[in-house]
Amino acid sequence: QVQLVESGGGLVQSGGSLRLSCAASGRTFSRYAMGWFRQTPGKEREFVAAIGWSGGITYYTDSVKGRFTISRDDAKSTVYLQMNSLKPGDTAVYYCNAGLSIATVRASTVLGSWGQGTQVTVSS
Repeated sequence: QVQLVESGGGLVQSGGSLRLSCAASGRTFSRYAMGWFRQTPGKEREFVAAIGWSGGITYYTDSVKGRFTISRDDAKSTVYLQMNSLKPGDTAVYYCNAGLSIATVRASTVLGSWGQGTQVTVSS
């Protein structure tokens, strides 16, 4: 099973930027699509962004398009989420996970256990 550790969260003012990282275990990282998700108290975890196994295809939920960028470094088994122009509505715990394709990641059909996540707080 894929093990995942998220980092890079913090407190930032509205309009600021953060870069999240997710380190994955396993020798087959390059074969997985990867995704970022977020969750706020009392709400279900929601899909944010995904990247295909080749890195050539990405997909974003509408609310983050043009502001967030997902990328991956297969040599480091790490996926990133660059978040710019942050808004208070982006405040959440952010998680990453792996899937067999972008479609399955978007559907939250994931391969790894959910980690602790990393808290992102955007102040107004």
